[in-house]
Amino acid sequence: MRDRVWVLGIASAVLLVDQVTKAIVDARIPIHESVPVIDGVLSLTHVRNTGAAFGILSNAPAGPVRIGLVIVSIFTVALIWAYAREGWHDRSVVAAFGLVLGGALGNLLDRLRLHEVVDFVDVYWGQYHWPSFNVADMAITLGALTLFVGMARHGQSEESLAERSPGNSNGRRPGHESSAEKRPAEDVAGLS
Repeated sequence: MRDRVWVLGIASAVLLVDQVTKAIVDARIPIHESVPVIDGVLSLTHVRNTGAAFGILSNAPAGPVRIGLVIVSIFTVALIWAYAREGWHDRSVVAAFGLVLGGALGNLLDRLRLHEVVDFVDVYWGQYHWPSFNVADMAITLGALTLFVGMARHGQSEESLAERSPGNSNGRRPGHESSAEKRPAEDVAGLS
């Protein structure tokens, strides 16, 4: 239960910061205008993104992309909530889920409300620009990296996750019983 509270707390904080920063940018910086923060490296540039994070799919037809991204966002939120309900006790996993959940909800809210996402962080070097992004994108990226590092650090893989699934109390993957477990009980009793 406490893990879910932490996931929701982190997600709520990310969602709040994401939506507040987007509202400030929307109110104070006209679309396609820039405000330099660090000359030659960082600006706040108000852009709208109809695609995925970091401008991926921004040139694809907006309607199908938006519908697909809304579905993916809803699926991501449901998946994270399902995992959080399983009781992940590793702090890095809980934090990662909170970051990804908050980011997914922030961009989902934009897509549902505006049919596009407000991006404003513009990182560049000379003429080379990284695609613009926002707080939600940063949270999703940081959460995914934290999850990856946490899983690598603990040596977890898809197999080890399956071993710990509910209903599998023997610690083995389903379908990988020992030869003694596969024999009928009377055969095993006759061997002793």
